[in-house]
Amino acid sequence: MWTLREIEHEIRKFGLEYCDLPTMLENVSILLRVLTVNIDSKYHKGITILSYIVTAVTAVCFYYVFLFSMSWFVFYRSRITGEMVGAMVVLSLGISSEIGPFKLFYMCFYMDKTQKIANDFLECDANTIKGTRFHDNLMKCLRSVKKRAMLFWVVVAGNGVLYVMKPVAMRGRNLPENYFIIYGLEPMFDTPNYQIAYFMMIAGVFFICYVPATVTAFLIVITGYAEAQMRALSKEMLHLWPDAITHAAEKTQLTFSENLNLQDPEVKIIINQFVERRLREIIGRHANIINLLNQVETIFRQAIAMGFVFLALGLLSELLGKLENTFLQLPFALMQVSMDCFAGQRVMDASMEFEESVYDCKWENFDLSNMKLVLVMLQSSQKTMTLSAGGLRTLSFTSLMSVFRGIYSAYTALRSTMK
Repeated sequence: MWTLREIEHEIRKFGLEYCDLPTMLENVSILLRVLTVNIDSKYHKGITILSYIVTAVTAVCFYYVFLFSMSWFVFYRSRITGEMVGAMVVLSLGISSEIGPFKLFYMCFYMDKTQKIANDFLECDANTIKGTRFHDNLMKCLRSVKKRAMLFWVVVAGNGVLYVMKPVAMRGRNLPENYFIIYGLEPMFDTPNYQIAYFMMIAGVFFICYVPATVTAFLIVITGYAEAQMRALSKEMLHLWPDAITHAAEKTQLTFSENLNLQDPEVKIIINQFVERRLREIIGRHANIINLLNQVETIFRQAIAMGFVFLALGLLSELLGKLENTFLQLPFALMQVSMDCFAGQRVMDASMEFEESVYDCKWENFDLSNMKLVLVMLQSSQKTMTLSAGGLRTLSFTSLMSVFRGIYSAYTALRSTMK
C-alpha cells in the first residue's frame, strides 16, 4: 500500500518540476493505461479490470451515440423532419469526434512499434550525461514541451467538461446537444430516456476528449524531445570552437586560453582531435534523432492525415450549422489539428536552427578532415526534418492556413448553393 507522501510525490510528477523524458513518458503511460493501452514494455503488472470496464463502457456509448445514432439522425431522421441546421450540428459533432479514436487505433495497431519508439527515445536520453551544458539546454527546452502537453490536455479535457456541464447552466431539461436524438430513446426528454441519454452522452464525451488529449500528449512529448535534442545540438555546434580552444589550453597547462598559440602544430593536433571527437558525437545524435522521427511518422502520418480530413469536414459542417450552435465544438477540432501542425513547425524550426549552427561553427579554422565532416553534416542538415500528414502535406503553419482557406472557400460555395 502506498503512503500519502508517496501518492503526493507521484501526483507532483505530473507538474513542471519533473520535465525529464522518462518522467513525461511515465505520465503519458499512466494516462494511456486508463484506455488499456500500455506503451511501456517494462510494465508487467497488467491493466486493471476497472480500466477495461471504463474503456468498454465509454467506447460503446461513443460509437452508439456519436457514430451510429449520428448517422441515423443525419441521413434518415433529418430528411424526414427537414431540419438541416440540426443535421449539420450533429454531423459536425460526429465527424470532429473521430480524430482522436483514429490516432488511438493506429497506436494500438502498431503497438509493438509504438513501444519500440518509446524505448528508443528513452535509450537516446540515457546517453545524455547529466550536469553538462547539453543536458541543461535539453532540459530547458523539455520544460516548454511539457507546458505544451499540459496545456493541450487541459484545454481538450476542459472542453469536454464544459460541453457536458452546459445543460446545468440552462433552464429545464436539456442535453449537451438538444438537436441530437439518440436512436431508440424517443421521446428524449421523458424519464428514464433523458437520464439514459445524458449518461451515454457523458460517457461518449469522455471517450471523445480523453483519447485525443492523451494520445496527442504522447506525440507532443516525443516530437518535442526530438526538437529539444536538435536545439541542444545547435548550441553545442556554436560552442565547438571555443570548447576546443579551452580544451587545448588545459592540455598545454595554460592558465588563459588567450595565451594559446594556434599556429603551434601540437596545439593544432589537440584542437582538431577534440573537434573530430565532438563532431562524430553530434553526427551520431543527429542521425539517431532523424531515425526516431521517421519511426514516429511511419506510424502516425496516416492518422494525422485522417485528422486533417475530419477537421475539414467537421469545420465545414460546423460553419453550415452556424457558429452559435457549435461554439464548443469549434475549438475542440481546431486544437487537435493545430497542435499537430505546431509540433511539426517546431521540429522544422529546430532543424533549420541546427543547419545554421553547423555553418556558423567556425569550420574555417578546422583541418581538412574536420572540414569534410562539417560538409557531410551540412548536407545532411539541409534536408529539413519534418512531420507530414500521410506523406502528402508537411505539418506546418502554412499547411494549416491552406486548410482553413480551403474550408472557407468550400463553405462560401455551399452556403450560396443552400440559399
